[in-house]
Amino acid sequence: MSFLENLAATGVTSMLSNSSSPLAAGLLEMINKQPGGLNGLIQNFHDKGLGEIANSWVSTGQNLPVSAEQIQHVLGSQQVQDLAARVGVSPQAVSSQLSALLPSLVDKLTPNGAVPEHSSLLEMGMNILKSLENAPAA
Repeated sequence: MSFLENLAATGVTSMLSNSSSPLAAGLLEMINKQPGGLNGLIQNFHDKGLGEIANSWVSTGQNLPVSAEQIQHVLGSQQVQDLAARVGVSPQAVSSQLSALLPSLVDKLTPNGAVPEHSSLLEMGMNILKSLENAPAA
């Protein structure tokens, strides 16, 4: 069962649509739709020559930065455009915002330096969304 299917099964999908951070919710959904989920997303970074960056987010050390251009390169213009349409901002704005959000999200989803099992991802994803609900609007 995928991450978002687990969310739906537990009745918290409304948190995704009502999140104060639609980009974070859209990013979680995008990760879920990646072939291989979070592992697949990380593999995409490796395939595009940016594995060291993605590995830093998973590891317990400091996260290396990623640029908006690198986000665009790894995700591809169609995924970025789809996410931009979903959250109602330009693709350039999404790439820029993802360059700040993605390292932090992957870091939070991999607190022990490895991608956890689906059940752990579910719990962590719910906690991240709850923290976004309680965060002051930017």
